[in-house]
Amino acid sequence: MMKNRVYRGNGEQMRENRDFPKETLREHERATMAHSLDAYMQSKILDQTESNSRLSLANQIMEEGVKYCSSLQFKEALQYLQEALKIYRELEHAQGESKALGNLGNVYYTAGDYVKAIEYFQQRLAIAHQLQDRRNQGQTLGHLGNAYRHLEDHAKALEYQQQSLVISREIKDRRGEVAALNNMGLAYKALGNLKQAIEYQLQSLVLMRELQDREGEAQVLRNLGNAFYALEDYAQAVKYYQQRLEIARQMQDWRGEGQVLRNLGSACYALGNYTQAIEYYQQRLAIAKRLNDRRVEEQTLGSLGVACESIGNFTKAIECYEQRLAIARQLQDKRVEQQSLGSLRIACYAMGNYAKAFEYQDRPSTTIPE
Repeated sequence: MMKNRVYRGNGEQMRENRDFPKETLREHERATMAHSLDAYMQSKILDQTESNSRLSLANQIMEEGVKYCSSLQFKEALQYLQEALKIYRELEHAQGESKALGNLGNVYYTAGDYVKAIEYFQQRLAIAHQLQDRRNQGQTLGHLGNAYRHLEDHAKALEYQQQSLVISREIKDRRGEVAALNNMGLAYKALGNLKQAIEYQLQSLVLMRELQDREGEAQVLRNLGNAFYALEDYAQAVKYYQQRLEIARQMQDWRGEGQVLRNLGSACYALGNYTQAIEYYQQRLAIAKRLNDRRVEEQTLGSLGVACESIGNFTKAIECYEQRLAIARQLQDKRVEQQSLGSLRIACYAMGNYAKAFEYQDRPSTTIPE
């Protein structure tokens, strides 16, 4: 798998909105892609003739498919990987077929088509059983568990992750074990069994530290913080979020730092520690500006405004809401615009400035459409 740290493909991934290939492509798209693949295969034909190795050609085509997947070019990735799969099957090369099936499953998983991903992972699992390949069995069971979790079939997700955990421990695959533990924790959290989720996440954290996997450790710390937050044990949530923050700063992971600062601000606010919440929100705002992330900037301004109101600093709150309103109008986001106007009215009323509050009564945008 790819993206946001993956443990042998079993780890949790952050999925963003991406274009994904439909069952049928427009005619000119198919023609262009077919020409591209044909040209690639022709460029390799001399090497193939010299080595008389279709297996080598299949391997090279699969490598290209993986590269396309890494750059999120899913249509091209699928075409190359399907071609590689075809050759492996013609050669009756089970190991190559297994890899191609796994990569095809990864493409669909990354693109969010979990049903299709399961189809390919099941085929890969069948070959792993035939080859008595315990490592691939464990990894693929983990993939299946993750796909079913995204489909919200948590019972099935746990079933597959448990099988993955058993195999990983049997063959002493530490990374496979830590992935299964982490994913079981996520599945239990989705089921609402937070105490069980924490138990598995804590086991995962111990192994992550033994493996000295700082990025993986950061992910598990975040998951633990989230689980304790859901339990309303905000003090424990802060404890794990602060450890996550330390790693993000060491790794200069600005986005990760911004995310955990938001979580810390929310947990401190829930504890009634509004001053500390404001400090975390201000740090997150600075990062959003550095990254020029207007969406995160407007979200943080909203949180910061609420926290400032909580300590009676309505002047600062209004300043935050005004900035949020301006960004909402730049983004042409009517929902956030209305939220900002509502927040401004409430803050002005709280200050006793009723005339100003009236000015924010559904005040129309002055933004000129582009």
